[in-house]
Amino acid sequence: MPITGDEERVAMPRTVRPGASASPSMTDVAALAGVSHQTVSRVLNTPDAVRPETRRRVEEAIRRLGYRRNYAARALRTQRSGLVGVVSSGESYYGPSRMTMAIEEAARSQDYATLLTALRDARPAAVEKVLGYFLDHRVDGIIVIAAVDAVAEAAEQLSRRLPVVLVASDLRPAAGIRVVGVDQRLGGRIATRHLLQRGHRRILHVAGPGDWFDARGRVVGWREELVTAGLTGETVEAGWDTVDGYRVAHELVAAGELPDAIFAANDYLALGMIRAFTESGVRVPEDLSVIGFDDIEGAAYFNPPLTTVRQPFDAVGRAVVEVLLAGLGAESGASRPVEPVALPPELVPRSSSL
Repeated sequence: MPITGDEERVAMPRTVRPGASASPSMTDVAALAGVSHQTVSRVLNTPDAVRPETRRRVEEAIRRLGYRRNYAARALRTQRSGLVGVVSSGESYYGPSRMTMAIEEAARSQDYATLLTALRDARPAAVEKVLGYFLDHRVDGIIVIAAVDAVAEAAEQLSRRLPVVLVASDLRPAAGIRVVGVDQRLGGRIATRHLLQRGHRRILHVAGPGDWFDARGRVVGWREELVTAGLTGETVEAGWDTVDGYRVAHELVAAGELPDAIFAANDYLALGMIRAFTESGVRVPEDLSVIGFDDIEGAAYFNPPLTTVRQPFDAVGRAVVEVLLAGLGAESGASRPVEPVALPPELVPRSSSL
């Protein structure tokens, strides 16, 4: 419930010159807004606990004065740096890059800054170097975006010194490591079920690289849904790029045996296949349905607009940061494994599937 006590009677307003050379303090904000120092702190840390009218007045004072929080002072007071280390494999593909952005935005909303580093070489010496970098900057914890096996294995080494949250799918947590991700198996099932419900029985899955957690999870989901329907199917392992889909589609046309539908492991593969099919006179969706994964920007403007499975990147980013911050009080390596958090993706039906 918003505070309604004598929060506005503690500090007497005094004249403050906006634009003065000295950096404005929280006390200056309180004086200009006519509230207490504690009320300004509540607006900054728990805004829902302050009445909207008071909150607006404090926010206006902050804007006028150009007040910025003193993170060094907060670090001394709380014994936390306000920094989170983020480790990725350095891949620029849509999923990892969008996840990195979501984590940065979620951390910033909690007044945390992120230090990002790419770990392309996951050998112990390279991991130790990354750990040293984070320790030098006194990060409070580490988030590891584990797209591939090697990066996930490095998380165990990092967790010996700092709290770690792993962003991965279909991976069990270990002591000192929490896991958050998207339920990729469910995503594979959703995509396959959509095609089955439209009467398709020969559903080919064009998979991503086999060392990626997301790719493996989608394969498992596709296969499980076919088995539930009493069917089997074939997979073709490709990369993640448009050119990979383009090549696979031309090979299918050359072989002369097209499936009823294709579940592509990401939207770029689907885009490349649709282009190749169009060049070969194969109509999508009239002759063959195609569904992708990710719902990348522009997927609704493919020709035809692409049916796809959308990943909740923003929700995962918030969950990862919340799980990390909630676990900062636990001793790294000593805490018991915590059940993983797996958020569900959703189907986005469009006209590439009939």
